[in-house]
Parts: sequence; structure tokens; C-alpha cells
Amino acid sequence: MAGGGAFRPPARSPGRCRRSTQLLSNGRLGRGLDPGLVGDGRRFALPPPGALSRKKSACPDRSNPRCGDTGNPAVESKRIAVVLLSGGMDSAVVLAIARLQGFACEAISFDYGQRHRFELESAARVARALGAAGHTVLPIDMRAIGGSALTDDIDVPKDRSDIGEGIPVTYVPARNTVFLSYALALAEVKGAWDIFIGVNALDYSGYPDCRPEYIEAFRRMANLATKASTESGAEFQIHSPLSEMRKVDIVRKGAELGVDFSMTHSCYDPDGEGRSCGRCDACLLRLKGFEEAGMEDPLSYVA
Repeated sequence: MAGGGAFRPPARSPGRCRRSTQLLSNGRLGRGLDPGLVGDGRRFALPPPGALSRKKSACPDRSNPRCGDTGNPAVESKRIAVVLLSGGMDSAVVLAIARLQGFACEAISFDYGQRHRFELESAARVARALGAAGHTVLPIDMRAIGGSALTDDIDVPKDRSDIGEGIPVTYVPARNTVFLSYALALAEVKGAWDIFIGVNALDYSGYPDCRPEYIEAFRRMANLATKASTESGAEFQIHSPLSEMRKVDIVRKGAELGVDFSMTHSCYDPDGEGRSCGRCDACLLRLKGFEEAGMEDPLSYVA
């Protein structure tokens, strides 16, 4: 891990208990779940916040490939971006950054068979709170492939002191490639030329598909593989604004942008009520970020 030295698990603050009642203990969708989180991938449109202009489009030239036309007056005057939204703190901060930059954001999340499926609830809350123009949840059965502690019957590592050294069993084979490919497809349909993803290459678990060179390689591929880019000559951009930030910087940036971290979920191995374990890599890195920022994590932890 960047910075050298052994990873020191941060102190855990109890926080306020926030029970999750929308997902059943077996991880299936409960009846009370937000109607946007449907299992067949249908899309729901979020109510447009006041920050989104209802004026006529500021970009009337529809021949301009960067001037997407959604037909929605709430977002018509905005540049469109697709934002990968897991429900975790990093993707929430990225959505806030994209909104600050003036994008009308189409959030996209994935119900891929992850053991921490509670994150989908968080993604829906964050999308609403940060004013996403729409939120698509796509079902992908990555449990059929397995090979990861997040999608297979493999124990999630706990209390690791060597986070960032090697590739842990929580790596999901080709996950970011799969996710970015779906995001690219959505971007092409929506007329968006910008895709945002919350990968990080400093305080992270060591996943190879979080590295800047991977993101650049995908960007090049996107501009070779799509009709939109080939016919127009315009280029897709893959934004990873957190790539060179430490967790403490991400926490501070989120606080600066008004992100409500109590809405987010990071844990790989939550209990049946959605409470974070406090011991997996994701929890330890999150807690470390809050501790170094001098802030209290608003989530409750089992450990």
C-alpha cells in the first residue's frame, strides 16, 4: 500500500445504529424496497431537483455529438454523464463531483450477486439525494462465475494488516471491465460522452482494474469499439477523479461537497441487518479515512 509500513487497523467508533429493513436477511429484495430497485433491470427516473434547469436547451445544435437530447426538460440543458454508483462512499463522492461539474448524471448500479447486496439500497438513496437524473439497476449473475469472496462461498478476509499487497480473494474477475462496458453502452444510447467511476489506486485493496493504466486502456478501447465514436469522431472520456486520492482525502472531499456518508455502504460482509463488520478491507480502509480526517463515521459496526 502506498505510504509504506504495515497497515494499522483504525479505532472503531460505534456510530448510530441504522438498521436496513429493505433487504431480507437472505439478501433478496424485500417488499419495502424502493421501486427503482427492480430485479429485471428496468429504469426509474428520479424527480428532478431544483438545481437542474428547466430552461430550453443551451445547446440547440443536435448535430453536436456532445449535446445529448434526453427529451427530459429537467436535464436537456445539461451535459450528460454516466456515473457508476455502487452505494459506497467513493462512488457517492464521484457522483457529487460530476454534479458539481454541471453534468446531468445517469447513475448505473449492478445487482451482480454480491454478498453485500445492501449496497443497492444505499445506491438508490445516494442517487436521489445527489440529484441524479436517472438510476439504472442492472442484474448480472456473476455468482454463476464465482471465483471471488464477494460472489462465491469463500470467506471474506478479516483484520488484514497487508492491505494493498497482492490481489485479495475479494477481487471479482473482470468486474470493472463488465461494469464499464455496460456504462459505455448506456452512455452511447443516452448521448453521453463522459463516464465517471470511483476507482482508487492508493488506499485500496490491490485490484488491478482500479489502476490508472487500466482506465486509460478502457478509454482507448471505448473509442475504437463504438458506433458513436467511430461515426462522429468524438471521444468518450473515462473520469476517475479519486484515482490518486487517499481515503482521508476522499472523506474530506465528500464532506466539502455535502455528501451524507450515513447513506453509503462499504462493508463486504454485513450482518443480516446490513450492519458493517468493521473488519474487512473495505471497512478498515473506510474507518482509517474517517479517523485520519478527524471525523466520526456515521455508520454502526458489529465489531
